[in-house]
Amino acid sequence: MKHDSKLSAVLHALLHMADHGGAMTSETLAKCMDTNPVVVRRTMAGLREAGFVRSGKGHGGGWEIARPLDTITLRDVHEALGAPRILAIGVHLEHPQCLVEQAVNRALSPAFAEAEALLVSQLGAVTLAQLAQDFSAHAQAHRAAHHKEQSHG
Repeated sequence: MKHDSKLSAVLHALLHMADHGGAMTSETLAKCMDTNPVVVRRTMAGLREAGFVRSGKGHGGGWEIARPLDTITLRDVHEALGAPRILAIGVHLEHPQCLVEQAVNRALSPAFAEAEALLVSQLGAVTLAQLAQDFSAHAQAHRAAHHKEQSHG
């Protein structure tokens, strides 16, 4: 089963946008997200409606972050993407009159709902600023290690 990686891909693109510091075209973002520009435009439209990004047309145009990163949580982005189901597993609904199926669903449904609520809550506790800071720290360490290798090599 293929995982839904849209949230991860969009967060990836948003961090590239934040690091870039200016407008990025749909074509450039498509490379970051490993998709095509039409999918980027469709995806970014939901983020634009939520006020997280803005777009400009013409030369020098493209997508850019519209709000401070510390005001946008991962949950906000998840919701702007239409709040897709987080858990791929669910209950069986083929035979709703079956008492066995009903018993199984009564046992599983609350657990699934609780797990999903916990995950969504955790997404609300992390901002894009925190992700950007994590990326920046690791990028700086990576550059320092690479520079050290170059000077000793």
